[in-house]
Amino acid sequence: MLSIPIPFVVSLLLTLLAVNLYFRYQKRAITSCIFLAVCAATTSVVGLRWGLNWPIFSYIQPVLASLIPVLAWQLFSHTSSKRRVALLHLLAPILVCAMVASQRFWSPPLDAILTVIYLLYGIALLKHSNQDALMVNVSFSHWEGVKKAQSIAGWMLLFSASIDAFMSLDFAFNGGRYAPYILTVAHLILLPILSVAVVTAGVNTQQQSKHNDVEKTLTKNSKNESATPVMSEQQAREISAQFDYLMTSSELYLDPDLTLSKLSRKLLIPAKQISTAINLVYQQNISKVINEYRIQHAKQAILSSDETITQVFMNSGFQTKSNFNREFARIVGMTPSEFRKQSK
Repeated sequence: MLSIPIPFVVSLLLTLLAVNLYFRYQKRAITSCIFLAVCAATTSVVGLRWGLNWPIFSYIQPVLASLIPVLAWQLFSHTSSKRRVALLHLLAPILVCAMVASQRFWSPPLDAILTVIYLLYGIALLKHSNQDALMVNVSFSHWEGVKKAQSIAGWMLLFSASIDAFMSLDFAFNGGRYAPYILTVAHLILLPILSVAVVTAGVNTQQQSKHNDVEKTLTKNSKNESATPVMSEQQAREISAQFDYLMTSSELYLDPDLTLSKLSRKLLIPAKQISTAINLVYQQNISKVINEYRIQHAKQAILSSDETITQVFMNSGFQTKSNFNREFARIVGMTPSEFRKQSK
């Protein structure tokens, strides 16, 4: 049947992706590789369970499935300065393990529990993706890409919850007649897209350095933010002025690996306050404001030098030409090549 080999094909592709990432990024991609390994093992177990129908696989599959949303959340939480407590998120897999171990004595609602787990983590990822201030360890060059990846991951977890619901309904009303086809759709769409989204965040998130005295002070200030009133317009403009001065005096925006965390240490202001102030003053997120500085630098380089477009975007703080072209067109209203022709 078509549905039987597909999990093994997906598993092989995920394994190859994990190997490629490890040799390309090494330590930076270890978390992503672990996630891919769990996804590959899950798809293999699904294929073996439906192909051989051995009872052991019915015990292993729910446990592996419960690890996927937890690992996805942990990886995306690395973009934040506020590290989530890993032990707290192990409660879901532990609960599933306990239910699996006690199947001899009762019929635990495993499908319902897994659906709820995926649903909750999907909603949490979508909520997390809308909070710019949490992405302190992502370089501004990859800011928008990681935000989209996190949103996609959230929707994929919600999609997985709907798949589990369809599976339960199929077994309840059709005796599992369409279950193989539902699994086929799930493995063709769900895990590959979810894996790519998680890997995008993993390889574009910088490792957190050990806290120095300045970072400890900023962390204490961040903890007290909830007790302070909403930022006033005057406070926002003062922070924005400090930000503008730092950008113009040191040309910090030329650093392609610039993150909100680095900016916070330079300004000695908590990352959340910087993000909030920039949003209030400029009416757009800090990533786009940083890119405006970079585009202004690129325009000057195009007007005053004979550098190629590739040299210009690399010297302006961008890491990819596609991002440079997109931001240039958004800000200037034309492509870099068109701007050069018009300037001549």
